[in-house]
Amino acid sequence: MRLSFPIEKHGYGAVLQIVGEPDSAIVQLMAKMKGMTAKPLASYSKERTVLTQRIVDIPLTKPRSATSSEMIHIPGGDFFFAVRGIEIEGSDDEGVDVQYPWEDAPRRFHGHFMHVDAFDIDKYPVTNRDFKGFLDATHYHPKDDLNFIKDWQGGIYPPGWENKPVTWVSLEDARAYAAWAGKRLPHEWEWQYALEGPEHDQRKYPWGNTWKPDAVPLQYEGRTLRGPDDVGAHPIGISPYGVMDMVGNVWQWTNEYVDEHTRSAVLRGGRYYRPSGSMWYFPQAYQSDQHGKLLLMAPSIDRSGTIGFRCVTDRNNR
Repeated sequence: MRLSFPIEKHGYGAVLQIVGEPDSAIVQLMAKMKGMTAKPLASYSKERTVLTQRIVDIPLTKPRSATSSEMIHIPGGDFFFAVRGIEIEGSDDEGVDVQYPWEDAPRRFHGHFMHVDAFDIDKYPVTNRDFKGFLDATHYHPKDDLNFIKDWQGGIYPPGWENKPVTWVSLEDARAYAAWAGKRLPHEWEWQYALEGPEHDQRKYPWGNTWKPDAVPLQYEGRTLRGPDDVGAHPIGISPYGVMDMVGNVWQWTNEYVDEHTRSAVLRGGRYYRPSGSMWYFPQAYQSDQHGKLLLMAPSIDRSGTIGFRCVTDRNNR
């Protein structure tokens, strides 16, 4: 069988082959695509336009007046929030990285004096044991469940993994856990504020400005993931406030950004896994002034064996 159809210069298309009559979902998709492609490509402007990004709101939790034993109290205060994106491409062009609410466009380098209200932050990333308690209590199961807690079998984590950070959880999964626990995900600047400590000295790492290999898990370069280290296994990596495992074990979900076409999330802390053989792997961001931007596609694709999370709660600030 030979198919023939016209296509404009620099255009491209796809052919969908099905058995039998198309169902309603396919009919709707084809109608949508027909409407989107009605305007010729040549009629669009060739000028590059930087899309405005909007940060997705993180609602405050119910204020608490006391800190639980599993959380660390972070007093409010002022500090200079300085961070840069570690994207491989884009140089310092406008449109690279993210756009904070106080900025007029996305950019790679950011700096802003700001006030942070007091909050409490989980001492450790959420563990497999913690997440199992959530699943047992709520029977949560995501609609898009591909890769959901992929390293578990039969609804339970591998033996000996109870104190490892839970991974293979999407941003949506992490938010569901946080809501159940009466918590929320941290804003990126809160995460960094908790790392720097009361001096807000813009230190490179939670423990200071000199790299200490023993403060983080040993980097792993194998072809399959070995799993993160137990939380608290590297006590010299503690932050001045007493927060553990902020760097080098698993990435941690923070803010989400959206524009007209895409969604992305900011990841903090880097990971233990360091694949070798190419410069195009997602770079590390161990330093306090570095973050990663992950393009969000779908929960099933966003989940990773190197991404976990921790939560925060709000205090009586007002």
